[in-house]
Amino acid sequence: MVATTEVIHQRPESFTDVHTHYCPGCTHGTAHRLVAEVIDEMGLREQTIGVAPVGCSVFAYRYFKMDFVEAAHGRAPAMATGIKRVLPKSTVFTYQGDGDLASIGMAEIMHAAGRGENITVIFINNAIYGMTGGQMAPTTLAGMKTTSSPFGRDVEMAGYPLRMAEILSTLDGAGYVVRRSLHDAANIRKAKKAIRLAFETQQRELGFSMVELLSSCPTNWKLSPQDALDFVAEQMTPVFPLGDYKVNPALESLKV
Repeated sequence: MVATTEVIHQRPESFTDVHTHYCPGCTHGTAHRLVAEVIDEMGLREQTIGVAPVGCSVFAYRYFKMDFVEAAHGRAPAMATGIKRVLPKSTVFTYQGDGDLASIGMAEIMHAAGRGENITVIFINNAIYGMTGGQMAPTTLAGMKTTSSPFGRDVEMAGYPLRMAEILSTLDGAGYVVRRSLHDAANIRKAKKAIRLAFETQQRELGFSMVELLSSCPTNWKLSPQDALDFVAEQMTPVFPLGDYKVNPALESLKV
């Protein structure tokens, strides 16, 4: 008998063949792969332009084999707006963390969604500032300890965590806004389906789309990779419920 080899796992075409800089156990890599797989499966790579943020994923442009630009901190939606308006046939997405999107970039994301800009946003919510030392973020949980809230987030002083999917879903320009998680295989599969629907929203010109992904940060949470995934499931999902917050009726037939 002649032995045959079947490839069951390989690097997506939309990935470059380089090592990432992410910490062990971080789910940024998982999110990257899902985006790359969807772009490949939809045949969008040659027309796609990504916008990298400032934050842990500041070097995202090194990892995707497609056109990419780097935005100033928080300004990715504004840059994506300009690109999409100048090149309306392109597929434009931003990849942003919670500090980039929900703090310094709060105005940009709100107005991009309010205007119904036909762009897609991949929003990584790990409830902390990852790159700059683990400070409290707009999404930090009540009572959660960070380097700038060593006794835990005091909601009387710092307010409550912002639920961006819920906020943006109230805006008329939003066509697709959902929240998924990356803490286990079943939820990762659901996240990939949501990312595809977000890009379908853009292809069908149905307005602004965003997929919020609950993500782990073992280094700054000071947890093992597995304990960090458990933290997402047990501590984050009650505060940030998973689900569909706004889905244009034209997408209902594509939901599975």
